[in-house]
Amino acid sequence: ASFMPWLTATAFLHSVMVQERRGMLRLWNLNLIVSTFALTILGTFLTRSGVLSSVHAFGEGPIGAYFLVAIGITLIVSFAGVAGNSDALKSTGRLDGVASRETVFLLNNLLFTAFTFTVLIGTLFPIIAEAARGVKVSVGEPFFNKMTLPICASLLFLMGVGPALPWKRATKEDLKRQMIPPAVGAVIAAIVSIGFGARDVYAVLTFAFAAFALVANVREYASGVRARMRLRSETAVTALGKLVGANRRRYGGYVAHMGMVCVAVAIAASSTFRSEHEATLTKGASMPVGRFQVRLNQVYGREEVQRSRIAANVSIMQGGEEIGRLDPAMNFYPTSETPIPTPAVRSRPWGDIYVNLMAFKPDGSSATLKVIVEPLVPWIWFGGGIVCLGAIISMSTMPGRRRAPVWSAASVAAEGMTTPPLPTGATGLLATTSLEGAD
Repeated sequence: ASFMPWLTATAFLHSVMVQERRGMLRLWNLNLIVSTFALTILGTFLTRSGVLSSVHAFGEGPIGAYFLVAIGITLIVSFAGVAGNSDALKSTGRLDGVASRETVFLLNNLLFTAFTFTVLIGTLFPIIAEAARGVKVSVGEPFFNKMTLPICASLLFLMGVGPALPWKRATKEDLKRQMIPPAVGAVIAAIVSIGFGARDVYAVLTFAFAAFALVANVREYASGVRARMRLRSETAVTALGKLVGANRRRYGGYVAHMGMVCVAVAIAASSTFRSEHEATLTKGASMPVGRFQVRLNQVYGREEVQRSRIAANVSIMQGGEEIGRLDPAMNFYPTSETPIPTPAVRSRPWGDIYVNLMAFKPDGSSATLKVIVEPLVPWIWFGGGIVCLGAIISMSTMPGRRRAPVWSAASVAAEGMTTPPLPTGATGLLATTSLEGAD
């Protein structure tokens, strides 16, 4: 419901920069805006109409039909308006070279669009199949993993390539200078991940491309800071603050990129290095779970107003010392024939430990516990916070400020780009043009 419009909106945020800089993709950008709004209504329709059987859906009601009509009207009117003005929306720019930032943004948009269609098909296919054939079809995790993991890895790679390439066209020297350091970082990350036990090809690619993107984005900050320190004799902290303040959209985007790198690494690590253990323990017995031991202290019951609760008190041990206690439980409700389990979670920066009570003896002498250790899970949410921080920085651009010409000598120095041929009489440009607002 929310992920599909997020994908198309993110694609628009990238492609609109191509329109702003090069006058390209005008028609495509309007279609992305229309699609984002229509997908937002579609998400509301899916959760409010009752067509989906999901814990996230509401009960059936007549409101679904109204949303379906709204989607149809939105698409017909919007695309008719876009088609009717297609002549005025023709692109004025063109693609000058394959090795350019425009090309990366085009590929970025194609991948985001493919991602959106994949999620859309996986979401709607069971509904269409049931309506057409009367057969319930389930589209689950294997489909989405198989179809979207290559797209995710490619997007992560482009996240590093985009900032490293200039607009219009990159020379061979540009490519060598900009791509070699991130490539070295990617190779090192791949070797380290394999050394730690990663064997899945997509996991290794995720760690490698994450390092590639991180190095590429950090180098954008480093080159700008070095330029300001050299030309303005500023300290590193002052140069960094003024660099970001002068072009918050650009550097806020890089912050968001680093947040997505954090999310990608955390997801890959939590799935690749995940360990799961299940055992039946008597009171006082323990079982090894990676570098931890889980000890069953007692099984106890408690009657509450709305339910009966059976819980296990469990100690998490490390190096013979207790580092925490958890109480996974089973809840018995009068209206339900089966108990509802409530896992206990111990969350720390390095990862999460989940303990679930699977079964127990009525006398409380033993219990079956399932323990799952997933590293770096909190960094998924931390990375999301970094993305939000990048968005806040980007949106805090002062209104009314004009962007400097792309090829001013000051912007060349601040952005670490290859210096273009300066026009006659531009000898003093470096000394006179302010780095404030350079892009």
